[in-house]
Amino acid sequence: MFRFIAADLRRNRIGAAILILLVALATALGVAVTLQERALRLGSARAAAPFDLVIGAAGSETQLVLSSVFLQPAPLPLLPGSVLAKLRADPRVSAVAPVGFGDFVGSYPIVGTTPEAIAMLGGVAEGDGFVHQGDAVVGAAVARQLGSTFHPFHGTVGEAGEVHSDMEYQIVGRLVPTGTPWDRAILVPIQTVWDVHADHAHEHAPEASPLAVAHSHDHHGEDDHHDHAHDEDGEAEPLDETDIVSGDNPGVPAIVVKPKSIADAYNLRQEYRRDTTMAVFPGEVLTRLYGTLGDARRVLSAVAVGAQALVAAAILMVIAVHVLQRRRQIGALRAFGASRAVVVGMIWLEVFLILALGLMLGFAIGYGAASMLSQRFAQTSGIAMPVIFQPSDVWTLAVFLAVAALATLLPAAIAYRQTPAQALRS
Repeated sequence: MFRFIAADLRRNRIGAAILILLVALATALGVAVTLQERALRLGSARAAAPFDLVIGAAGSETQLVLSSVFLQPAPLPLLPGSVLAKLRADPRVSAVAPVGFGDFVGSYPIVGTTPEAIAMLGGVAEGDGFVHQGDAVVGAAVARQLGSTFHPFHGTVGEAGEVHSDMEYQIVGRLVPTGTPWDRAILVPIQTVWDVHADHAHEHAPEASPLAVAHSHDHHGEDDHHDHAHDEDGEAEPLDETDIVSGDNPGVPAIVVKPKSIADAYNLRQEYRRDTTMAVFPGEVLTRLYGTLGDARRVLSAVAVGAQALVAAAILMVIAVHVLQRRRQIGALRAFGASRAVVVGMIWLEVFLILALGLMLGFAIGYGAASMLSQRFAQTSGIAMPVIFQPSDVWTLAVFLAVAALATLLPAAIAYRQTPAQALRS
């Protein structure tokens, strides 16, 4: 029987290959949607894991998380400088790091922050953290060498902007890989960002960014154009946290807070959820986004199921016609002594093999498509999105195979109902 099935498949290999490919493509659509949605959930959850609590000015919670955690550029309102100083002195806080952005180097965003952010992200894999004005620590995916220098570019990628030629950073360290957008970020001292944008506000007041407009210390006059990273003798200036501790700073778009306990986290969130400030758990915001994403996945899954049903119906019709056209062959087999059970089993097994091969190939194609999409998304966003199968996927494949086994009973029943005489007369 198996030799007969193999010979029949070889004889009809083009038609069998087309049927297998149709089943595979219909299956791959649903598998790719499921795996891609799961990868986005896992990747975004891992990206938000280092950030327990994010505090920003009153506005959109979603935009605050997208900007501070996923480094999506947006003109966020600034928190008063006193908020950062108050959080640093709060006994309920284990670590606090401001997040200031607005400048780029190529496609890499420059993030003004403090050394605490480096510790939150896992520390450095090579080199050191920044301890002087002009030091910079790059993410694991930044294609720049330690010791190299660069000038920041004011504005977002693709927009007209200006190079801050009077400010030069030197890369002194590289972060450990995190699988987050911070792998493509360049961390610099927040004090340097304030100084650079203060001069930018004086020289280009109509075009100044929110950070620049907010900052107006008297010691940044129009004649002060020396390299901010060095003092008058040309030596690297150490970091000065006077502005941070005293609260005499222009403010920042967001502050990442690591509370000492879960209770402290909820107390801090409640305290800073008021008219002028808001505090959010990134996980809660992502859960709401997942709800929207889940709705989209259900729509796409329904489309995929519809496509699979149409393909399955078309394939069964083709197979049924094919079985009807083989009446004389079936009658000959029965005339030569093949039992009805053998003929039915042969027809059923041959059709089931075609459907089963299509289903398994569809899972492979769907996995490959989701992996390719995840890699391309990771290159642009920095979010590592793992494409993985889970036990539920095995059960899904088992259900598909069971449905295929039941569906193939239709052509098998057609063969079962024919007697040898009826088949030979046709």
